Amino acid sequence: MSVADIRHDYSKNELLESSLADDPFRQFDAWFEEALAAKVSEVNAMTLASADAKGRPSARIVLLKGYDERGFVFFTNYDSRKGHELQENPQASLLFFWPALERQVRIEGNVSRTSEQESDEYFHSRPLGSRIGAWASPQSRPITREALEANTASLGKSLGEHPRRPEHWGGFRLAPERLEFWQGRPSRLHDRLVYERNAEGLWLVSRLAP
Repeated sequence: MSVADIRHDYSKNELLESSLADDPFRQFDAWFEEALAAKVSEVNAMTLASADAKGRPSARIVLLKGYDERGFVFFTNYDSRKGHELQENPQASLLFFWPALERQVRIEGNVSRTSEQESDEYFHSRPLGSRIGAWASPQSRPITREALEANTASLGKSLGEHPRRPEHWGGFRLAPERLEFWQGRPSRLHDRLVYERNAEGLWLVSRLAP
């Protein structure tokens, strides 16, 4: 089979303006709960797209760790490639793809660091191995497997069972300005409904051609 011949016809659901929540966070919450109920694998996995100061893009999968009206939160090493890009150019996009429900959610907005308290609270909720790893890994820099394992073993002994959060590790929050809810439909006539803020800060909804 040619790659060009691979296709899937979407037909499970539809997305109408009459069923859409007035608030995009309520809409996201409804879809996220449906994805949880459907036992979607890695339901909180999302593609994070960022760009450096020259506009050169990069993308990777990260995990959503919280969301509310202020935005969508994830955690990382601030000295990593994405950490530097988000601080040089604090605009980014997120993409959730839930193929079991034939749905996507695209989110665009400005990014800022979470508070130190938020970063501390999440850091201390992580398994011990992950907390040691945050210290041991110079993320995005060249390293050998042996050096990484040696760092982990050494720091595991010196930091003990209650390591503090390293200053180079913490959270980012993307405050959305645009959210698109995409529902797959037959013959590629997909439903695409978009929330965008107007000058008064109100959310306006429009339908986009598929």
